[in-house]
Amino acid sequence: MAGVAVSTTINGDHVEYLCQPDETLLEVLRDRLGLTGAKEGCGTGDCGACSVIVDGRLVCSCLVLGAEAEGRNVETIEGMAHGDQLHPLQQKFLEHAALQCGICTPGFLIAAKDLLAKNPSPTEEEIRFGLAGNLCRCTGYDKIVRAVQDAANVMKGA
Repeated sequence: MAGVAVSTTINGDHVEYLCQPDETLLEVLRDRLGLTGAKEGCGTGDCGACSVIVDGRLVCSCLVLGAEAEGRNVETIEGMAHGDQLHPLQQKFLEHAALQCGICTPGFLIAAKDLLAKNPSPTEEEIRFGLAGNLCRCTGYDKIVRAVQDAANVMKGA
């Protein structure tokens, strides 16, 4: 089977890769590009562990083909921090202990980033709705919601 040549932007960097026509974006990110932050939790788009942002839209990378990234802008968890400086969401997740095993954390962070980009002052209900596509089996959701609220306040003041 012939590979598909893809030219895209990932976390602000121009990237080119070859992938198989049936290879998911999640597989490309993890196996071809070494960006292992997005996790495969379910493979069916139900858990949100593989969430990334493509052209400003939150998607489950297990449901997008790697070839579909052609000419698009992809944001992953690896692009959130700037060097040693954590994104406010990452910092607040740590401060609020909003993580345990870490499998779901990258997806929650990307989903929260997408939410705050569209709604910088969400209510608790809006946060819960915005993160509803992400599942956590370890810690529960209250700490995650509080971390997002706190980050939103910090980001508004920045």
